[in-house]
Amino acid sequence: MAWDFETEPDYQAKLDWADTFVREEVEPLDLQWPGLQFTALEGDRKRIIDPLKDEVRKQGLWATHLTPELGGQGFGQVKLALLNEILGRASWAPIVFGCQAPDTGNAEIIAHYGTPEQKERYLQPLLDGELFSCYSMTEAEGGADPTQFTTRAVRDGDEWVINGLKYFSSNARTASFFIVMAVTNPDVTAYQGMSMFLVPADTPGINIVRNTGLAMDAGDHEGTHALIRYEDVRVPADAVLGGEGQAFAIAQTRLGGGRIHHAMRTIGQAQKALDMLCERALSRRTQGTLIAEKQFVQGYIADSYAQLLQFRLMVLYTAWTIDKYNDYRKVRKDIAAVKATMPTVLHDIAWRAVQVHGALGVSNEMPLFQQVLGASVMGLADGPTEVHKVTVARQVLRNYKASDDLWPTQHLPKRVEAARVKYAALLEREAGNE
Repeated sequence: MAWDFETEPDYQAKLDWADTFVREEVEPLDLQWPGLQFTALEGDRKRIIDPLKDEVRKQGLWATHLTPELGGQGFGQVKLALLNEILGRASWAPIVFGCQAPDTGNAEIIAHYGTPEQKERYLQPLLDGELFSCYSMTEAEGGADPTQFTTRAVRDGDEWVINGLKYFSSNARTASFFIVMAVTNPDVTAYQGMSMFLVPADTPGINIVRNTGLAMDAGDHEGTHALIRYEDVRVPADAVLGGEGQAFAIAQTRLGGGRIHHAMRTIGQAQKALDMLCERALSRRTQGTLIAEKQFVQGYIADSYAQLLQFRLMVLYTAWTIDKYNDYRKVRKDIAAVKATMPTVLHDIAWRAVQVHGALGVSNEMPLFQQVLGASVMGLADGPTEVHKVTVARQVLRNYKASDDLWPTQHLPKRVEAARVKYAALLEREAGNE
């Protein structure tokens, strides 16, 4: 029996350093260069951010999601969760700590499935933070359902020719290479007939139709989520990642990690919203008293604290099970449950904070409404909430079976009768001895 809710002193010291470092050095980057974290570092940004990356490396906290052979620390998912709670407070933090999406997931699948040549060309520069990548999977018609994808890759001699339309391919305009998911064998199921391709960004035929921004993005600058038309994009036969027909298995490996990492960082965002809620409650007065003394506001605080605590423990438990089994597939149910819970937690806490801030809460002078909208994004990223709930339900139901007669197993008349039969002989014997 080994239940322990404490962090060993050495790692806690690293977390304390990261907490101070993110607050003092990284969070200001969000204010100075909002929305530019996936733009190649140049000029002043490079001059300021490169030394911050070096500080993270000195602390042994660079790319902690990776195993030691890939340049990480091998800390495991629980320690990563504790760190990601801190990094979740700042949009620039994953860049500075070498664990930004979608590059983390892309690096993971190249590490698992890539050939030595593919790793040398794509993986190492990605791990070193020298470039960005794009995961081009989703399509406008089928959303995140791979069985509906129509993008095709056809073999032509020693090359593959890719044609199709992909939507919401994040960071396409700044990526050095793309991982493209396409149908390679339409005569079998999507789970067997799709493949992934490593495609350099300068390959002819990659046409970015437009770059879409998120609803909460400030200003009207060009977004980072691309609609891409692949027109006769030719790649060599060895551009296939993991072998022909392996796209679905690779996608599950990638998305499993991405989903739990999103949840880890969401804890940091939700905690930030709770912090703002409590500070405002202690700073604002109405009807002669602090609003912190109003029972309605106290209810907001209590509900938010309990909701966040439950979610945090849920994420840490799931991280622990991933470390235990070292297999995302064995933890699929819990990852899906975390993913389905995440948007509600962030939305509810941020919305209560908006209410306590009043008009200020919905203004662009506070980040709260961006968090509310961000919760909607979390409800769609890496698969919609509804799909994950279906996954959870199906997995849970595997541990149950239907009642074997007309009445439920917990039907009281049936249970009372069973208890009477169980003890009948004993009761009759005792009655006869009286």
